[in-house]
This record gives sequence, C-alpha cells and structure tokens, in this order.
Amino acid sequence: MMSYSPGKPNTKKTPCWRELWLESNKKPLNLNLNHVFFTMHLQSLDTKQVNSKLTSHLEKTIISNLPKTDLISQLSDDILLRILSKLPQSQRNSTFLVCKRWLLLQGRLVQYLKLLDFDFLLSGRLISRFPNLTHIDLVHACVISPPNSAILLTHKLISFHVDSRISNSGFIREDYLLSVDAVDRCLEILASGCPNLRKVVVIGCSELGLLRVAEECPILLELELRKCNDRTLRAISAFQNLQILKLIGNVDGFGSSLVSDIGLTILAEGCKRLVKLELSGCEGSYDGIKAIGQCCQILEELSLCDHRMDGGWLSALFHCESLKTLRFRSCRYIDLNPQLYEQLGYCPVLEQLHLQRCQLRDEQSLRALFIVCRAVKEMAFQDCWGFDNNMFSMASTCRRVKSLSIKACSLITTEGLEFVVLSLKELQGLRVESCKNIKDSEITPALSTLFSVLKELKWRPDSRSILSSRLGGTCMGKRGGKFFKRAKLGL
Repeated sequence: MMSYSPGKPNTKKTPCWRELWLESNKKPLNLNLNHVFFTMHLQSLDTKQVNSKLTSHLEKTIISNLPKTDLISQLSDDILLRILSKLPQSQRNSTFLVCKRWLLLQGRLVQYLKLLDFDFLLSGRLISRFPNLTHIDLVHACVISPPNSAILLTHKLISFHVDSRISNSGFIREDYLLSVDAVDRCLEILASGCPNLRKVVVIGCSELGLLRVAEECPILLELELRKCNDRTLRAISAFQNLQILKLIGNVDGFGSSLVSDIGLTILAEGCKRLVKLELSGCEGSYDGIKAIGQCCQILEELSLCDHRMDGGWLSALFHCESLKTLRFRSCRYIDLNPQLYEQLGYCPVLEQLHLQRCQLRDEQSLRALFIVCRAVKEMAFQDCWGFDNNMFSMASTCRRVKSLSIKACSLITTEGLEFVVLSLKELQGLRVESCKNIKDSEITPALSTLFSVLKELKWRPDSRSILSSRLGGTCMGKRGGKFFKRAKLGL
C-alpha cells in the first residue's frame, strides 16, 4: 500500500518528448541532431523527385488528352478579324502566310490598294480577295510597260518603264495605255464588286465608265482623273456625294488632254458639294473660275499645279467666298494679264496661301495675287525662282499674316526679311530654312527683339553652317586633305 501525505505536493516533473528521446538514445546529442537533419534532407530530395515524376506524368496525360484539331481554327471569322485588326500594320501583312483561311481574312482587312496587274481585276480575283476595298489606284494597271526595258521614267505623278522611242505626244505612246473601252470595263467590274469605294484614281477613262462607278458606289467621296478632258467631265454630275476632286490634263512629255472653261463649267454645275479641288495642267479663264466660285459655295481649298489659265483669271477668285486655302505648285506664272488693282476684289475668309516651286518673276501678277489674298493669315514660300527682295516686299500688303514660312529661297537677304516681318504687326510665327543669303551676323537689334516675342520661331537659314558646327571636333570632312595636298604638289 502506498502512503499519501496531503501536506507534501507532488514535485515530480512530467518528462517532455525531447528528454524521453535523449534518454532512449545513448548516443551524443550532436550525432543525434545530425542524423535528424540528414534524414530530413533525404526526405526532401525524395519528395522533389516524386513531384517531378508526377508533374511530367501529368503533362503527358494532359497533352495526350488534348484534341487533335487546332483551337484557333475553332474561332469564328468575326473573332479572328477582330484579333488580326489589333496587330500592327508591319505584322499584319505577314499573317496571310499562315494558311489559306488567314489569307482570305487578311484580304478582308485591306482597304487601300494600288493595282499593278490589269488581268488580276478582270479575272475576278481582286474582288474575291479584297472585298472591303475603299481606296484603289488603277493608274499603274492601265499603263502597259514594254517588256525587258531598263529605262525607268519617273515623274511626280507616275513612274514606269519605257523604251528608247519617243512619240510626238511625249514619252507615253498610245500603245502604252489601255484602250478607253478596256479601262471602262475595268471600272465596271470594280464598281459592281466594291460598292463601298470612297476614292478612285484612274487614267484614260470615258464618261461611260464614270457613270457606272457613280451608280454602283453612291458614297464615293474622292476622285482623281488623269488624262481627262471636257467630255469626260460630263458624267461628273452623277456623283452626288463627291467632295474631293483632282483633275490632271496636260503633263509635259506624258501626253495632253484639254480641260477648258467648258469642262470647268460642267464641273461647277454638277459638283456643288465640292470641298477640295485641284487643277493640274488645266486650261481656263475668268469664266471657268467664276462658275466654280458661284456654284461650289462650300469650296474651301483650291490647288493649281502647272496651270495654263488665260490672263485675268485671278480676279475670279473673288467669287469663291468660302475659300480658306489657296495653293500654287510648279506654276510658270500666276496671271499673264491681271486686271487693274482697283478692280480686284479679295477672298474674305482666306487663311492660307502656299507657293511651291513657282516662277515669281512678274511683279504685276504677284502684286495682284497679294491684293486678292490680303486677308490671309498664313503664308508659305518654298523653292520659288525669281523671288528676290523686291518681290518679297509685296507680301507686306497682307497685314493680317500671323505665320510666315520661307524655305529654299536663296535670293532673299536679311534686309529683305527684316522689311517684311517688321511690317507684319500680327506676326506670331516665323520659319526660315535653307536661305543662304540670310546671315546670322546681319541680324539687327530690331529683328532680334521681334524674335524674342514670337510664339514660334524656327531659324535655320544656312544648313551648311549648322552641319559644320555639328561636325566640329569629329574630324569628319578632313580625311581627304592629305590626299589633295599631295596631288597639288605632284607627289
């Protein structure tokens, strides 16, 4: 029998698991702990190996259970089109190499096309491949270049291969162009297959082909007619929504077509919703421009390229009440016989006047132009011949100019520039580029003060000095010095 005394508490401590484990193992403590750590490490390695085996087995099982068909091919055409449309243009063009289906889908995303092969359209492949075209250029397809020709003729409007023979009409002989009937047939097929066309560029068509385009493409907004004439313009009234029109008649060395006051009048009466009009190589006079101004009451931009207008046409611009932009490009003259300055009106809402690569040698016609455009707010002159200080000083007539740009006008000096810019009291922006007779060393204090208050200033009159300053210390441009020095000494 065990004795029990209530006065003495039980002081025996219950051993913990560590004490029991140490008592049962007579080995030293360090050896026991090392054994534990080594065992745990082996277990972790075994676990990793097991997990890797399970993972590889699982992957093989998933891959074996996948369907044999491509998942992307299960997507609808609409979803694929939305995905392809998000790609950059540089990557989108190469997607048609994936498969035939993607080839057709990529064709549905193309909206602008420059056709090079006439048979590609006649065969119907163009319509089936690119059903959603909105802009198409047919000029190169309508020009038949001779085979195996190494002569490439380039113009600002077109470039193609020619042979060494030259006809009386220029470099383009009649057999270089498709016949009018063939071009009309091309327009008929195109219009029936692409009713959503918005812009068409064509050469050598007739009014019958244009009528078919107008019937099948009611939302056509822009039209460019090359080698057109007065008779072709009889169909222009069928385009009810036409807003932008470009006519190209005479082109030196590339054939000629007559667009006179008759054609301009037909155009004015048929296209009353025109917003932009460009006349290149077209003839005409006061009557044709007046008809355009009176009928096309929302015309905002008029461009003239190498025009053949009769004298006195400039005063007809007074009738273009909504004209905001007037451009001259590659014109040999402005007006051969302008009216008296007192009889000239002006365009009240004109904002921009641009002259590029024009011959400005006639003082009388240039002064008349500045009087007609005296309300202009922006003037730009680029690479104009004969444009010296005397001619440039007439620009001071336009007192409302806020922005002035001069580029590649080598006859204008610092003195001529100062006279004009100081007379323009509302001037806020000035751009001077590649004008070699305008020197930094000739800038006066008055001109410097004006530069400090301008909101926009681009000053690069002499590009050679800028290039030499940027190359300073690089030793570029001096490598041939020793060679030429030896050649001069005869070594």
